[in-house]
Amino acid sequence: MTAKPKKKVPQLSFEAALERLGEIVGALENESLGLDRSVELFAEGRRLAALCHEQLSAAEEQIKTLLKDDGGFREEPGLPAAAGEPDA
Repeated sequence: MTAKPKKKVPQLSFEAALERLGEIVGALENESLGLDRSVELFAEGRRLAALCHEQLSAAEEQIKTLLKDDGGFREEPGLPAAAGEPDA
């Protein structure tokens, strides 16, 4: 069995990708789709989720860079710790 080449997701804004992801979830939950169409939508959804994750990670890095102060991070009240970081 030969793997199909991955379809490239066009560079969408985070908001557009998230909106499309919501449409896909709704279609998979609420419509009677054939197996092939369901698998196609699921694959598109996985690509969009990965794109959103990449964009969120990039934004998090930009925020960390902006908050750097003398080699450390300033404590900003009301900001939750990033995932995977221990609570102070």
